[in-house]
Amino acid sequence: MPFGFLVLTTGALMLIFGMRETSDSWVDALQLWWTHVRDRFRTIKRLVIYLDNGPNNNGRRTQFLKRMVEFADWSGLAIHLVFYPPYHSKYNPVERCWSSLERRWSGVLLNCVSFVLECARRMTWKGEHPEVLELPDIEYLNGVKLSKKDMRPWEARLERKPGLESYDILIKPRTVSS
Repeated sequence: MPFGFLVLTTGALMLIFGMRETSDSWVDALQLWWTHVRDRFRTIKRLVIYLDNGPNNNGRRTQFLKRMVEFADWSGLAIHLVFYPPYHSKYNPVERCWSSLERRWSGVLLNCVSFVLECARRMTWKGEHPEVLELPDIEYLNGVKLSKKDMRPWEARLERKPGLESYDILIKPRTVSS
């Protein structure tokens, strides 16, 4: 399962492959991406993430939102989540990257992880090869949810834009007192 991270200002693409897409694997991929690129972006204080509103990473998915709050605290960044409405992912620029990858492996049986990774390394996006990484091979559980009660402290950290509550969310990192 590929996760794509596209820096809109530079066109830099990183593909991170994992065994399964879940809320947890999505945020683990984000954390791996940030670990690899943060030195290039030392001055930023806010990360805007455009998402296609999938079943594992949407504005109502409790486990995803909890993990994003944890990521904001871990990274020290304000995280601005902007979700495309359902069935509008075609407007998400990272979606165009997938067509480039699909052309690379068109008509080929994808039965070997090393072959999939090699196809990803050989594809080009805007004339450049993407960085390709793998998530650790751990078992991610599907359907992890928080109860309403357990979600309350996490939900209190989310700043939802009025009228766009599921589509525009700001998460500020907790400040560390000295």
